[in-house]
Amino acid sequence: MVLFLPSTILGRSYLLFVLALVVGVFAQHEWQARDAFDEIKIQFDKVNADNCPIQHHGDLFMPMDAVSHIPDIKEVNVNPVFPNRTALLHLQNMALSRSFFWSYILQSRFIRPAINDTYDPGMMYYFLSTVADVSANPSINASAIYFAPNSSYSSSYRGFFNKTFPRFGPRTFRQDDFNDPIHLQKISTWNTFDVQDLGAHHPDTISKDYTHDFYKINEWYRAWLPDNVAGRHDTKITYQVEIRYANNTNETYTFHGPPGSEENPGPIKLTRPYFDCGRSNKWLVAAVVPIADIYPRHTQFRHIEYPKYTAVSVLEMDFERIDINQCPLGEGNKGPNHFADTARCKKETTECEPLHGWGFRRGGYQCRCKPGWRLPNVVRRPYLGEILERASAEQYYNEYDCLKIGWIQKLPITWEKAPYHIREKYLDMHPVYRNYSSGSRSLHAAHLNIDQALKYIHGVNYRTCKNFHPQDLILRGDVSSGAKDQFENEAKMAVRLANFISAFLQISDPNEVYSGKRVADKPLTEDQMIGETLAIMMGDSKVWSASTLWERNKFTNRTYFAPYAYKTELNARKYKVEDLARLNKTHELYTEKKYFKFLKQRWNTNFDDLETFYLKIKIRHNETGEYQQKYEHYPNSYRAANMKHGYWTQPQFDCDGYVKKWLVTYAAPFFGWDSLKVKLEFKGVVAVSMDMLQLDINQCPDWYYEPNAFKNTHKCDQKTSYCVPIMGRGYETGGYKCECLQGYEYPFEDLITYYDGQLVEAEYQNIVEDKATRYDMFKCRLAGASGLQSALGLVISLFGLTITLLYRFS
Repeated sequence: MVLFLPSTILGRSYLLFVLALVVGVFAQHEWQARDAFDEIKIQFDKVNADNCPIQHHGDLFMPMDAVSHIPDIKEVNVNPVFPNRTALLHLQNMALSRSFFWSYILQSRFIRPAINDTYDPGMMYYFLSTVADVSANPSINASAIYFAPNSSYSSSYRGFFNKTFPRFGPRTFRQDDFNDPIHLQKISTWNTFDVQDLGAHHPDTISKDYTHDFYKINEWYRAWLPDNVAGRHDTKITYQVEIRYANNTNETYTFHGPPGSEENPGPIKLTRPYFDCGRSNKWLVAAVVPIADIYPRHTQFRHIEYPKYTAVSVLEMDFERIDINQCPLGEGNKGPNHFADTARCKKETTECEPLHGWGFRRGGYQCRCKPGWRLPNVVRRPYLGEILERASAEQYYNEYDCLKIGWIQKLPITWEKAPYHIREKYLDMHPVYRNYSSGSRSLHAAHLNIDQALKYIHGVNYRTCKNFHPQDLILRGDVSSGAKDQFENEAKMAVRLANFISAFLQISDPNEVYSGKRVADKPLTEDQMIGETLAIMMGDSKVWSASTLWERNKFTNRTYFAPYAYKTELNARKYKVEDLARLNKTHELYTEKKYFKFLKQRWNTNFDDLETFYLKIKIRHNETGEYQQKYEHYPNSYRAANMKHGYWTQPQFDCDGYVKKWLVTYAAPFFGWDSLKVKLEFKGVVAVSMDMLQLDINQCPDWYYEPNAFKNTHKCDQKTSYCVPIMGRGYETGGYKCECLQGYEYPFEDLITYYDGQLVEAEYQNIVEDKATRYDMFKCRLAGASGLQSALGLVISLFGLTITLLYRFS
């Protein structure tokens, strides 16, 4: 082999530069050993749409522990959910909500007269329901309902009473519409959905049968189905609903549903990450919840009709959108976690802390100094994992260390009252503790005293609310700061139902005539709306009430219709539903509610700002399936609201209401065609209400335009430390920590490197009450104690030498 070398000096210089550049780039990661992340990444990249049909079955699945920190439904209201797991929690809540609805509606025939027809929803209801699951939730990319063989009844065909589909699997997944002819701009909107009936296939093509083992990726089906009931037939959990209709008639309805949250394994099963081969061709994670029904039907022998799981609700999200935790196993990372201990933090001086928002890629963490160590004076914040992962070997081994703290102090055991001048100094820093208003007036003061404000808010309950003026039970909007973020999942539940109603009213035409035996879906029924409203509250434990409020004369055969579902206690299986249309006094009409009037006025004429969603629906050819065919209107579209189109209310305590709590309500509008089908019109609102006291208060400083009544009420020493919010502390003071500023260090021998906000607040309260306190010690020390120690030793040595010389020569 002959190597070509440039003859000129300039040419050789260019060659050396290129070689150095290439070697430098390759050597940047040579020092990093292969780890668990690399193994999963190789498998992630190995499978694609072209080769997945011939891949080994095991290569289509990742280990179960590739998704860690799965939210436990048993602990949702006990322990805080990490910010990087709120989307995964919402995936579970949505699957659970859909299971409750389908279980309710499939058994609702027992509260209606027996007729030779089915009360079940038509096929279009199923299709548009799965569409709304995806369209209203950007983090959810697919939704489906898979029925067991011969378990699905339908009203979509004539003469189909008490008959079943061999298979029925309506599924929607989000398409990348970058190259779609509909969008000439060539910009991905993520608002185009592929809708199919996966049960429509030829009986001989078992590879397309989602119930068969040859359907490689159907772990979601085998999670709960087939449900071969053996022994007792009453093993399915029951849920009780007390319904009060508009004509003041009452009914107590009990239906079978998914397992309770206190059971083992609980109602929700998460699948292993799998490659959705031949469908969306992505790596997905699915939440699976069973749907119950009384099966078989109409046998006239009730003893052989028993509850069983006849279908599963499956909602999926992209695996690469789920954050991984690269930190070592510990108290906050107990495992199983496939990516544990793949972080690059230097364990001698730093410790790992996960960050959220990184998804499936390296660097989603930061390296904080261990107790007894501090950052160098030139470093402002902990070392970001993303920077460490990209560092060269020279950078890594020579940087990203913490320095040892010298002269570490012991924590005090006893303390005394603050001297007069010290106490006056701290009271001057927070003058609202000298002169303040109490009770409801504390919220109207020019400068808020957070302790007095919270004392008033917590003092209002169902026993004492009658003692206050109604205006005092409506708080300022900035008192519920953070609701838009912390209650986002609950608001999405309302947006989802508003999306579904909008889609059904705009796409499904009950007067449309099809060829053959297929018939159009019937208009929405009261049972369906009651079930949908109830499912929101049952699927998300933070929702205390949900309502679907229809505009006057917009619901079929009803002047007013407004199902309102609520609960009076947490984690119970008893729920209540009221039709607010029965309240006919002027001040009680639901159409007079502030959020209803606001949304009606806002969306009275102009609908340009609404989102447009495009559907590509493929339905079954006939009752037995055989094959899929395009829906008569292909492609189709509808317009609906998103999160920003809704309305957040002020916190309110309704002393005469059904839920006696401080409630924050979010309302989303829905739309349909007018009577001439010429333009859209406002049809009503879907509202959900949450308990304000489940919010976390943020006392740290914020931008001037942020509406937060409690911002900058922390008690950190602002000269040496800064405030950082902490999740999970609830609607109380102290939900923060005081971290040392750049150039300062934590001086105490402790297991943490910051001052806890709850302790700081408690000690400041001792200052206010003139009790023994150690608040004056909650300061960071100038970073240089070890340097001062050395300097002090040098000074003492020089002083000793000077004394010796003076003594000798004097």
